Amino acid sequence: MDLWVKSAHIISVIAWMAALLYLPRLLVHHCDAAAGSEMSEKFKVMERLLMKSIMTPAMIATWIFGLWMAYLYNVWADGWFVTKFFLVIIMTAMHGFIAKWVKDFAADTNVKSQKFYRVINEVPAVIMVGIVILVVVKPF
Repeated sequence: MDLWVKSAHIISVIAWMAALLYLPRLLVHHCDAAAGSEMSEKFKVMERLLMKSIMTPAMIATWIFGLWMAYLYNVWADGWFVTKFFLVIIMTAMHGFIAKWVKDFAADTNVKSQKFYRVINEVPAVIMVGIVILVVVKPF
């Protein structure tokens, strides 16, 4: 049973990370599209579908299966897990910020630059590296 939960968790994380890495890149390109243009409207549809169909369900599944695994393996007090849990909370906050920026574009009220989104695009990758190291190496 625990291997099924672990598999579901890994699948969910992969889907969530794919969306977290791709959506800010869409926002970079959306900056080039004039508000109300055909291209802008196409980006809005892509961003909304990615958020609602993949990113948010994958985040929810990641949390469910991750907490289930923490229960199964009783890792609540392990230092590596506490740190990983903190990073997952930051990743979830990042998800929330991206959702807000998608809404800004949907309302044609984005004020952030391409450079901002290019930098933001790297944040989930850096957090992911930390999480993977903590889970695999368990340094403390």
